[in-house]
Amino acid sequence: MVAPSSRRIPLTVLLPVPMPPVSPIKRSSGTAYDGEPMAEEVDFSRERPGDAIVVGAGPAGTAAAITMARKGLQVMLIERGQKPGAKNVMGGILYNHYLEEVLGDDWKSAPLERPIIREDRWIMTADASINIGYNNLRNQQHPHSYSVLRARFDPWFSGQAEAAGAFVLPETVVTDLVLENGRVAGVSTGREGDVFAKVVIVCEGVGLGAGLLEKAGLKRKARANEMAMAVKEIIAMDPARIEERFNLAPGDGASIECYGHATKGLSGFMFIYTNKETLSVGGGALLSEMSDTRLTRDELEQRTPNALMEHFKSLPEIKPLLQGGETVEYLAHMIPEGGYHGIPKVYGPGYLVCGDAAMLSNPVHREGSNLAMASGRLAGETVVHCKEKDSFEEADLREYRLRLDSSWIMADMKKYDKAVPLLEHNPQMMNKYPALADRALDEFFRVDGVSKFDKQKRILRMLRKEGGLRFLLDNLKAARALRIPF
Repeated sequence: MVAPSSRRIPLTVLLPVPMPPVSPIKRSSGTAYDGEPMAEEVDFSRERPGDAIVVGAGPAGTAAAITMARKGLQVMLIERGQKPGAKNVMGGILYNHYLEEVLGDDWKSAPLERPIIREDRWIMTADASINIGYNNLRNQQHPHSYSVLRARFDPWFSGQAEAAGAFVLPETVVTDLVLENGRVAGVSTGREGDVFAKVVIVCEGVGLGAGLLEKAGLKRKARANEMAMAVKEIIAMDPARIEERFNLAPGDGASIECYGHATKGLSGFMFIYTNKETLSVGGGALLSEMSDTRLTRDELEQRTPNALMEHFKSLPEIKPLLQGGETVEYLAHMIPEGGYHGIPKVYGPGYLVCGDAAMLSNPVHREGSNLAMASGRLAGETVVHCKEKDSFEEADLREYRLRLDSSWIMADMKKYDKAVPLLEHNPQMMNKYPALADRALDEFFRVDGVSKFDKQKRILRMLRKEGGLRFLLDNLKAARALRIPF
C-alpha cells in the first residue's frame, strides 16, 4: 500500500521562482506508471502550463488524476482539506468493480472495511416495519461492495495518484477559475496564487454556496429540490458486538436502509452500515423539504438533519442496535439529486466536470462514489486522448460527454430521472402507503378466529377504501418513473 504525502509543500520550495505570481513545480526525473519517461519539470506557470489541474481529491478527482498520471501527464491534484478525506463524506458503500477499472489489481490493497454480505431494506411506520432482506454468502468469496471510511480510503487513493506521478497539493483552497480569452486557463488558490494547465477538471462536489463553475458563470446554482442534506455519525463499537448484533460471521458486513417513518415521511432514507470497528449511521432528505417555507418554525425544527438523526436513533428497531456504542465523529454533506435533467454542461473551453459537481448521483441505488470514479476515469481518458492529439480545444474535450453518453452512467441517470420528483410530489408514498401495507400485513398474519378467505376480503376492502384508484395510479406512476419494463 502506498502512503500518500500529507506534508505541506510550498510550491516556491520546489523550484526557483521565475516570475510571480506562482512558481513552477520541480521534481526529480523518473518514470511514469506505464514506463514512459516522465518530464523532469512539472511547470504550472502561465508560460508553461501543466497538462491538467484537478480540483478536489475525492473519488472523481483522484480517479481522473490516476488515469492521467499513469500515462505520464503532468497532473496537479488540489485538495482543500489537511489531507484527502478530511473534508469528504459519503454514506459508506463502495463498489470494487469501478475501483478495479481505475487501479487494476492494485485496488486489492485498499483500506476497505467489511464486504457487504447482507442488504436489508426497512419500510417503517410509527410502530412497525416491513423488512426486505437479501443475504448472499457468495459475497464472502467474491465481494462486489464494501463499507468504507473516507478518512482512511481517500488518503490511500490519492497516494495511488501520487505514486503514479501526480503532484498532490493538500491544504489549498481554490477560490476561482482563471478565465483568459473566454477559456478556463487555470485556478486561483488562496495559498499559492494562480496555477495554470491545459485542462481544469472540476470535482468539488455540491454545496449551499456558489461553487467555482457558478462563480465563473459556467453553471447555474442547484435548486433546493436538486440537493439532499445528509448527516452521518461514526459510532465506535467492538467488532464482536457488531457481528453479534447484526448476525454476521467474523469480518462480514451488512447494509440497512430505512424509509418512511425513519425520515418522518420525507423524501430520503436513513442507513446503518457496518465497518470493522464502527458503525456508519446517518441519512438525509431533500433540502426543499427541510426548508419548506409553508411550515412553521417548530415544524421546520423537526426536519433539521440533527432532528432526523436523533429521531432515527431513538426508534425501537434501531436503538438496540446502537446501544453501548460511542459517537466519535459527526459529519454533514450535500448530495446532488437533480437527476438527468439537472446535469450541467460537463465540458467547455479548458474544463471538464465530474462526480457530484456534475450532478451524477443515483439515489435509488445509493450510488454516488462509483459514478464519481467512473466519470473521473472517463475525464482522465479524454485528457489523455487530447494530449496524444496535442489539441485541447472545446471540440476535443466534447469527447468526455460522448463517452458519458455511451456509458452505463447516462443510461442509469436517464432511467431514474423522475424518481426523486415522484417522491417529492407524492408524499403519500413515504407515509400513507407504508401505513396501508402495515395494516394489510397485520391482518394477514394475525390469528384471531377469522377465516383466511374473510381476511383477504378485509384486506382488499381496506385497500379499495383507503387507497382506491389513487393507489393504483400511483403504483403505475412509480413503475413509469422507474422505467420498469413490462
